[in-house]
Amino acid sequence: MQVALDVPLQGVFDYRAGAQVAVGTRVIVPFGRRKLVGVVVGLPPQPAFDPAQVKEIDQLLDDTPPLPADWLRLASFAAQYYQRPLGEVILPALPPSLRKVAAYQGKRSAGGPVQRLDRRKPAPAAAVAADRAPELNAEQAAAAQAIAALHTHKTVLLHGVTGSGKTEVYLHAIQAVLGRGRRVLFMVPEINLTPQLEQSLRARLAGLAGADALAVMHSGLADGERLQAWLRIQRGQARVLLGTRLSIFAPVPDLGLIIVDEEHDTSYKQQDGLRYSARDLAVWRGRDLDIPVVLGSATPSLESWKHADKGHYLRHTLAQRARDVELPSVRLVDTRRLAMQQGFSPQLIEALGQRLDSGQQSLIFLNRRGYAPVLNCASCGWVSQCPRCTAYTVLHRGSGRRNYLQCHHCGHQARVPHACPDCGDQDLKPMGRGTQRIEEHLAELFPQARIARIDADSTRLKGSAAALFAKVHAGEVDLLVGTQMVAKGHDFTNLGLVGVLNADAMLFAQDFRAPERLFAQLMQVAGRAGRHVKGGEVIIQTDYPEQAVYQALIRHDYQGFARYALDEREAIGLPPYAHQALLTSESRKLADALEFLARARALPQEDAAGYPTAPSLTLYDPVPLRVVRVANVERAQLLVESANRPALQAFLSTWAPAVADLARAHRVRCNLEVDPLEI
Repeated sequence: MQVALDVPLQGVFDYRAGAQVAVGTRVIVPFGRRKLVGVVVGLPPQPAFDPAQVKEIDQLLDDTPPLPADWLRLASFAAQYYQRPLGEVILPALPPSLRKVAAYQGKRSAGGPVQRLDRRKPAPAAAVAADRAPELNAEQAAAAQAIAALHTHKTVLLHGVTGSGKTEVYLHAIQAVLGRGRRVLFMVPEINLTPQLEQSLRARLAGLAGADALAVMHSGLADGERLQAWLRIQRGQARVLLGTRLSIFAPVPDLGLIIVDEEHDTSYKQQDGLRYSARDLAVWRGRDLDIPVVLGSATPSLESWKHADKGHYLRHTLAQRARDVELPSVRLVDTRRLAMQQGFSPQLIEALGQRLDSGQQSLIFLNRRGYAPVLNCASCGWVSQCPRCTAYTVLHRGSGRRNYLQCHHCGHQARVPHACPDCGDQDLKPMGRGTQRIEEHLAELFPQARIARIDADSTRLKGSAAALFAKVHAGEVDLLVGTQMVAKGHDFTNLGLVGVLNADAMLFAQDFRAPERLFAQLMQVAGRAGRHVKGGEVIIQTDYPEQAVYQALIRHDYQGFARYALDEREAIGLPPYAHQALLTSESRKLADALEFLARARALPQEDAAGYPTAPSLTLYDPVPLRVVRVANVERAQLLVESANRPALQAFLSTWAPAVADLARAHRVRCNLEVDPLEI
C-alpha cells in the first residue's frame, strides 16, 4: 500500500498490511527511528521497491471512516498545484489529535481520541430563538432566487455594497440547499467574524434544521473542540459548517453549496506550510463536486472581477443598502497645510464631538497597533532597532504603565532604556502613532467618553474579542479605536462616523497590489458607518486627496476603480494577466541565500530539454526581501512569471523537486509559493 506522510520529501511510501485496508484509512507506520501517522492513498498490486524491504504498518486506525474519495481528490489537486508533497497537505488538514501517535499508543491513550471524546457526555445544545427571515428587496430576491435555482456548478460573484444585505442572500440560499437535503460550507476570513454570524445562523437554522445543525471550525479552537466539530461534520450530524480558511479541507458529506464571504480578503491565503488559497480551492471543489460556489464582497478581488467580466462567473450586484439608509458620505481632509493634533485634524475632532453630543458611536481606524512605531533620540538620531531583524521595535504601553519595545516580526521584547544607548540623552521620544497612543489622546480630548480599543494586543485572551465587540453592540462604547479587525463584517447599529488615520502609508508601497488593498480596506471600514442610522460619514485624512483610489472612494465607485486598476495591470503584464510563483530562501548569511537562488535560476539553462516551457517564462534576478533579516535569518527571493498558467505549472513540476535538492545541498531553507499575494 502507498502511505502519505507529513515529511518534507516528495512522493508516497510503500508499506504492507496483514489485512485489507481501504484507501483513505489512517495508519501508524515506522519511519526511520520514529513512528508517524499516515493516510493510505493507493493500493498498487506491487510495491515500487523490493518487497523484502517493505515494512509492515504498526497499527490500523479505524475509529473514523476512511477519508472520502472527493476529499482525497481535493488534497491531491492542492498538492499538485501548490507543489507540495501529498502528505504535507493531507495530515495538517486533520485535527491535531488524529495525527498524533501518542494519542493512540501509550498508557493514557484509552482507545484513542475519538473514543475518549465519545465517552464524554455531550453538552446540550443552547436554546436559540428561531429567527424570521426579513423580506428581501428586489435586488436581494433576484440574487437569492438565482443562486437557489443552481443545481450544478457555477461560480457566482455577489457584489454588494456594504450594508446591502449579502448575509441575508446567503441565508436564503442556505435554506434552499438544506431543503434539498444537502449541506453547506460557509467560509469567513477571520475568527472574530464568526460569533456574530454564528448567532445569525443558529437563529435562522433553529426552525429549519434544529438548534444543533451548525458546526464551527477555526484555528482558535482547542484540540478537543476542533476534533468534536470535525467529527460532527464527517458523521453528517451538522448541516452547515461555518469556518475560516482551514474549513475548506473539512470532509463535508453531500455538500451542496460553498459560500466564501469577503472573498477578496488576504486571510484566505495561508502564509506558511502549504501556501494555499482557500477561495481558489473552494472554486475547484465546487467544480469537482458540480455544485454552486458563491463569492461575496463589496470589493471583489481583481481576479474574480476579471472572471466575471469574461463571463466565467455569474455576477449579481446589490447596489442599494438593505435598510432605508444611504451610503455614508466620504470626505477627504487635505492635511498638508493643517495644524494636526496628535494625528487628528480639526475637522475630525469637531465631527467626533458632534457624534458624541448626538449619542452616536464613532470609529477611529488606524492599522498600526502599539503606542508608537519607533522610539527616537533627537540628539544623536538613535532609533529603537530590533537586534535580530532589520526592523524597528515598536513602543508598547503595558499594564501598570510598564512600557516595553517589541519587534512585530520576530516577537523580541526589551525594556525601554532610561537613556539613549548611544549618547546618554534621557529625552527619548516616541515617533508616530499606534492605536494605544490614539486611545490615550482621545481620552484627553473627550474625558467623558467611553473608549475601547480592539487590536491584536487587546484581544489576546480567548473570548476577549467577542467580549469587546459585545460591549460595542450593547452601546457601552462611545469611541472605538481599531485596526483591520474592526474593518469588515461587523454590523454596528449606532455607528455614525468613521475616521481614518494614516491611510497614505499604503499608497506608495512596493507591492503592486497595495492600491487594491488600500481601496478594499477603506471601502470596508467606511461601510461600518451609517448602517442603521442616517447621515453616516467617513473622514479620511490624506496628503494626496487627488489620488485615484481616494476619488473612487468618494463616489463609492468600485467598478470604476476596478476598471482603472485592471487596465493598468494589463498594460504592464501583472496578475491577473500574468501568473507567478515566488521562491524564497533563508540562510544565516545573505550571500548564501542569494547564491542558492542564482543557482536555482540557472537550472533551466543547464538543462533546456528538461524545461520545455522555460522560454515562455521570466525568471527575475534574486533580490533581498524588504525586511532582509528576521530572527537572525537572512532572506531573499526569486520571482517566476508567465502569461500562461499551464506553462508555469509544467515548469514548476520539474523545477520544484530540483530546487528542493539544491536547497539541501546548499544548506538553506526555501519556500516555493504559487500565486503569491505579497512580493
